[in-house]
Amino acid sequence: MKALRLLVAGSLAIAAMWAADVTGKWTYEIQGRDGNTVAGTMNLKADGTTLTGTVGGRNGDAEISDGKIDGDNISFNVVREFNGRKMTISYKGKLEGDTIHFTMKLESGPMPNARGREFDAKRSTT
Repeated sequence: MKALRLLVAGSLAIAAMWAADVTGKWTYEIQGRDGNTVAGTMNLKADGTTLTGTVGGRNGDAEISDGKIDGDNISFNVVREFNGRKMTISYKGKLEGDTIHFTMKLESGPMPNARGREFDAKRSTT
């Protein structure tokens, strides 16, 4: 029984070491609907395979929910409210060095999209 516990603990420790190190501030720019570039920030915190934090935007910061880390892959949702309607936006990203390559999709709300939008977030040094 003790050997089994040690094996499980060791496996969890190894999985945590393989998890992407995304903790910190990330900045990004994405094309807005009107053609203008919109800048944003993400403050991410990794804890093993769990991801928490916030995503900033025009209407302030929104908390991340359902954040997960699987190797270099991360995923999370953000719920925002616009004109009294809630929208769920899903983010899926892959860490490569100091860049996360994201696909963002509006999952629910006024106009869900199946394809999503791609953008890169860069690790901030400030």
